[in-house]
Amino acid sequence: MLPAVAVAAVVAVAVAVAVAIPALRHRLVRSALRRAGGRYRRRLEALGSDVRLSQERRLRRLLGTGTGTGTGTAGGERGAAGSGPGSPSHGFPSQLVPLPAGSEEFQQRHPLGQPCRDEAPGFPLGPLRLWALLPGCWDPDPRLQGSLLYLDALGAAFPRALLRRGTAVLHWSPGRARGPAGWPLPSLYCSPAAAALLPSRAAALRLQLLFALRQRALRVLEAGLAAELQDALLALRAEWPRLAQELELGRLSPQPGLPEGLRDRLQALLSPAAARAAELRAECARGFEGIVMRLWPQLEVVVVRTMRGTERLYCDSLRQTDCQGLPFYCPFYQAAGALLGVNLWPAEPEPRFMLCPDWAFCEFLPCLGSKEPRAVLLDELWEGCEYGLVVTAQPGEYRCRTGEVLKVTGFHKQCPLVEPVRRESQTLSVRGESIPEEQFCQSLCRALRMWPGARLIDYVCVESSLLGDSSGPCAPHYEVFMELQGLRDLSEGQRYKLDQCLQEDFPIYKSFRFKGSIGPLRLHLVRPRTFTRLREALGCPVPMPRVLREERLLQLIQGSVIS
Repeated sequence: MLPAVAVAAVVAVAVAVAVAIPALRHRLVRSALRRAGGRYRRRLEALGSDVRLSQERRLRRLLGTGTGTGTGTAGGERGAAGSGPGSPSHGFPSQLVPLPAGSEEFQQRHPLGQPCRDEAPGFPLGPLRLWALLPGCWDPDPRLQGSLLYLDALGAAFPRALLRRGTAVLHWSPGRARGPAGWPLPSLYCSPAAAALLPSRAAALRLQLLFALRQRALRVLEAGLAAELQDALLALRAEWPRLAQELELGRLSPQPGLPEGLRDRLQALLSPAAARAAELRAECARGFEGIVMRLWPQLEVVVVRTMRGTERLYCDSLRQTDCQGLPFYCPFYQAAGALLGVNLWPAEPEPRFMLCPDWAFCEFLPCLGSKEPRAVLLDELWEGCEYGLVVTAQPGEYRCRTGEVLKVTGFHKQCPLVEPVRRESQTLSVRGESIPEEQFCQSLCRALRMWPGARLIDYVCVESSLLGDSSGPCAPHYEVFMELQGLRDLSEGQRYKLDQCLQEDFPIYKSFRFKGSIGPLRLHLVRPRTFTRLREALGCPVPMPRVLREERLLQLIQGSVIS
């Protein structure tokens, strides 16, 4: 009897140690990362006291001249001037090579580049190199700095948000692994990284949803795009009985888009969870208003890594339905594949992105004024004004036009706080009238309020030139494809309301309509889940285009018209 008791005691201790070691490791690494995040935040505060100097230093490094010892020129003197204890260098090397081409000469040598391609949001996957956290490390990757700042800000605002396996990810990244927002702390996540790499977007999001459902004690729900969270919750509405069965049995069922070999590997991570399956069935049977908080009662915040312009449509919809009562936090601003800004205020309802002067060299084209305005720098912006963004973020890729328009909403020290308002590529124009995407969305929402019982799910626009012969012999015009909830058809009078709102909001459009040089807008309703399929057809996780430019996407949505 005694040997059996002793063996049982040893086994119990071994199990306790095995459980405790990962938890202890998580706490130690989390503490180290929080300390590093606090240090980078203090460094960012110091850099914000002289953004022109910080931008000049960043430009030196991008030109490959920023790590030697400089003497003798104004540029070198300026670099050395910030080398005191309270200087923006904040513990980093301060002796810089004289700048052979300052910002003005740089602008003269390099004309504005071509528009850059929008890239999917993401961070590098792979082990964190501990040397990158050392206080004396020179020029760490902005993506590492951004993630450390995110972990520090999130942990400060929501103290239990950084618990081990307390975060679930809903993000599709086919072809190339992309780390979540807190990638330096992988033990934070309960979602298998392999699920994001599936070639099928629907299969990836459904599988990540299943693993999130297993973890009742979630604190954070993270999505790359708000549309990904919306589509995952649409899958919950449609497939909850099957998801509950998989939870109960602890077994993945065969499904399209899930390769057999990967299914077997993921299967090994599952175990039967009958109680959780019963809870899922009970909550879904009650309906889906506020379903997220009912399924994960300890959830504190929803993190959306990208929320630009009319992407807010999805966040607003989720706040009103599935995610009632939850704050949304968008931590990063990135464009053209570069991380440019960070939101250090998670608890505030509206995101404020602080442009970080040490992450990229930024220039700004004023939206009002001459057709070829002079590009201004980070320290020359005015609150309340809108600017087109030009970025130099990689050596050899100079003065890239991002196509993003930002509005300056304030300042933190000298660092501007910005709000992305529109993408220039998403402007409607068939006669040079130029209707920006965010203003079209406002007109659309105003018309929608005149349709009792209707709720907008999604929409896209098409200029009639893309339709070719199918547009008929009429004048150039817009066609709008909408998915609505609460209405299956619209009268001609209701359809005309949108065209009327556009005429009221845009005098130039009204003038062209009066002359007959622009024809009446045509409005189509599409069947449910059309936009989910459209996002999969895009082939990569980028913010939803509001103006379709590709015939294959047009054909997909035309095939879903019901009215």
